[in-house]
Amino acid sequence: MFKEKINLKALPKHIAIIMDGNGRWAKQKGLLRAFGHEEGTKAVRDVVEASAELGVENLTLYAFSTENWNRPKLEVDTLMRLLVSSLKKEIKTLSENNIKLNAIGNIHNLPKKAQKELAEVIKKTETNSRMTLTLALSYGSREEIVQAVKNISEKVKNNEISVDAVDESIINQHLYTQNLPDVDLLIRTSGEQRISNFLLWQIAYSELYFTNILWPDFRKENLFEAIYNYQTRERRFGKTSEQIS
Repeated sequence: MFKEKINLKALPKHIAIIMDGNGRWAKQKGLLRAFGHEEGTKAVRDVVEASAELGVENLTLYAFSTENWNRPKLEVDTLMRLLVSSLKKEIKTLSENNIKLNAIGNIHNLPKKAQKELAEVIKKTETNSRMTLTLALSYGSREEIVQAVKNISEKVKNNEISVDAVDESIINQHLYTQNLPDVDLLIRTSGEQRISNFLLWQIAYSELYFTNILWPDFRKENLFEAIYNYQTRERRFGKTSEQIS
């Protein structure tokens, strides 16, 4: 059991997950892709509970990318329906476990019903403090960075910020994740080994963990294994081993 091996004093402060493999999971079983997405909600519940149990402060899930809008309409409609129903179902659990819900991305592109449900759950959990669960919805990192550059440029133009003052902290302040720390551990399921336009700025020094497990089959023990693996690595941030020790 990996949970017993985890050093609770050295947990990643921010875990981000690319939840990949719902479609392939369904296809392997001769089912429609929609069934894979529905089964994937069980993995979400497991991972959220496991993260809160350990004491992880921030968990971000890549739920729907800007590119996902190009998928078949039936699949997109299913994902939006699942988003609304999941938010309704999980609000009690989030509140009981003192978990705050957050969302990043171009939220205005979501259907009005999804926007409404999302806003309600965010409002009802805003004072919770055990863990922040962030859903990346209609999210694309390049779009996020472009928008940040535009906003900063506008402020420079209006003499609100000088060009010389623009540094990493200024850029951080203009990203969707301005209230979140950088990602320590990025997990991707399904065996794919790419970032897919997810938190490109925020994962600059993240430890990357790839697993062949398809998202609907990902459970607490798999998360514990990923965190244990993370803790076996030496994070140098450009320094030498001697400097770290």
